[in-house]
Amino acid sequence: MSQIPTYTVTIRVKAPFNSKVTANLVRVFADKGAIVTGIDMVDSDNEWILADITAMVKDHPHAEEIVQDIARVTGSKVQGIHDAVVQAHLGGKVEIALKRPLNTRQDLSRIYTPGVAEICRRIARDESQASKLTIKRNTVAVVTDGTAVLGLGDIGPKAAMPVMEGKSALFKKFAGVDAWPLALDTKDTEEIITIVKAIAPGFGGINLEDISAPRCFEIERRLKEELDIPVFHDDQHGTAVVVLAALINALKLVGKNIEDIRIVVSGVGAAGNAIIRLLKKQGAQDIIGCGRAGSLGAFREESDPDRNWIAQNTNPRQVEGSLKEVLVGADVFIGVSAGNLLTADDIATMNDDAIVFALANPTPEVNPLDASRHAAIVATGRSDFPNQINNVLAFPGIFRGLLDIQAREVTDDMLRVAAQAIADAVPPEKLSPHYIIPGVFHQTVSRDVARAIREEFRLHCEGKRVEAGKKPLGLVN
Repeated sequence: MSQIPTYTVTIRVKAPFNSKVTANLVRVFADKGAIVTGIDMVDSDNEWILADITAMVKDHPHAEEIVQDIARVTGSKVQGIHDAVVQAHLGGKVEIALKRPLNTRQDLSRIYTPGVAEICRRIARDESQASKLTIKRNTVAVVTDGTAVLGLGDIGPKAAMPVMEGKSALFKKFAGVDAWPLALDTKDTEEIITIVKAIAPGFGGINLEDISAPRCFEIERRLKEELDIPVFHDDQHGTAVVVLAALINALKLVGKNIEDIRIVVSGVGAAGNAIIRLLKKQGAQDIIGCGRAGSLGAFREESDPDRNWIAQNTNPRQVEGSLKEVLVGADVFIGVSAGNLLTADDIATMNDDAIVFALANPTPEVNPLDASRHAAIVATGRSDFPNQINNVLAFPGIFRGLLDIQAREVTDDMLRVAAQAIADAVPPEKLSPHYIIPGVFHQTVSRDVARAIREEFRLHCEGKRVEAGKKPLGLVN
């Protein structure tokens, strides 16, 4: 599947003056598959023009290829490439800002010494006051070790920082949550757990990000057991929530019930595991998880405990075979694995009114255009096709709700109501095969998700008894 130009660059060109100079330059861009979006004249005389040409390209290497052709084809001189993405990252993307004025001696005495001492004494007497009187009330740590970043893999903690900063920016933009990126220079599971536990007093929640499987399962599990603030692994639970939201609406359109359908999930890592667990909580009965070696089931013991849970708790018909083989007769395909695993002919073997969520990025498991020839509804993880499954619909609102109630954990019921809130953001009269999930800039979805979390907590307090041995949810003071 060819990559769509989505990367913006501005190339400054000094070109020999003639009547066709700009047309020739634009032609070079077009011949290389780029899209020119603007030409700004900087200077000119009788011999040369100096122009800034802004274009959409595939990536920076693509821009470098265009630069070489500009010099070769037109005899022009390229004076530089202004990379809009690089410019957006100069100095980082987040900062600390003051919430109170600090202009006078009186301001200083209130915010710092001597006034702050009384606040310290209050918290020392009652540690719960920290959630009322410090940034803990509204702050999340975005924690990574840089081992599973986007589709780049293990690139290390420093290279992972731009993603963590971006995540923090999304928290602030969509939910008003102050999030801070913490990139840890260790891959040791025990060391990561120890570090996160040590920094937890300053945060109201922990968002684990881009930590490779299977270590991410153990890290999340242990931290949930040992901390009194919510721990959320977005690669798992954020993905699962948005997938469930999209599936709720897709099933409405095709007139099927989740209890009756056959679901095939390609990929049994962090995301696949969480998706399968949440779908089962929602009532799905017939799910088959597929890894590189084919379907999982009770017929094969898995060495990894999380994969083995899938093997022992799914695939009720004990279907053995490759992904292509077990896809025959399925109602839903969910891919969180790798690109180009399936073809249009494979989708044709699915049940009538099939639903396809091909979420591998940037190359989906099946070309969306090919899948749409046979499937009733197609979704991807990409922004250049309809129905983008994007975690930003979930995690800001989920944490907004968790912080509002000072939750001590994230429950399955919270994840389910979050998914329902996202699904409900698309009114029934507007549902269509091309619109099953709200866009990432939907104006109310984060507030809707936060409200659903708060309402679930209220119902829990009013009518549900906490299971024995589980930590109770906290409550806003």
